[in-house]
Amino acid sequence: MTTLHITQQKQQVFTKMVLDTWASKLNQFDKLLSELSDEQLLKEVAPGRNRGIYLLGHLTALADSIFPLLGYEKLAPQLFQPFVHLPDQKNGDLPAISELRQEWTKVKTVLAEKMAAIPADEWFQKHTSISAEDFEKEPHRNKLNVVLSRVGHVDYHLGQLQFLKTK
Repeated sequence: MTTLHITQQKQQVFTKMVLDTWASKLNQFDKLLSELSDEQLLKEVAPGRNRGIYLLGHLTALADSIFPLLGYEKLAPQLFQPFVHLPDQKNGDLPAISELRQEWTKVKTVLAEKMAAIPADEWFQKHTSISAEDFEKEPHRNKLNVVLSRVGHVDYHLGQLQFLKTK
């Protein structure tokens, strides 16, 4: 199995940097989520854009989709179809906001536990959706990069959700 050739110390530093950034971004999201009422989450972040409830489900489903990339089973697979495959305006029957808040807490908590248990060198190995051949050519497509790319995604939607504080 291919890994990037960097020292163990640097692997630990890079891993800590990314996982700390992930945790920080989730803490920002949790803080904002605690400040938003259910009524605010039912509103669009901007005219014609996603509602807060949709973005909560979307971020939960995408955090849940990290599990299989790391070799674990999803905790909330039922959220993927309505919150990733379908746009907000095409969804008729979404779970209650209270249920989504609980799913978010469960997914992020278990994911943090699983991530903490992965040794630094394992983060530089291929994730499950890339072939060994492709990974040989593109070793940056590793488990750590999955988390790093999701940080940016959470940050993007966090920015959108900020608009709900004024509504």
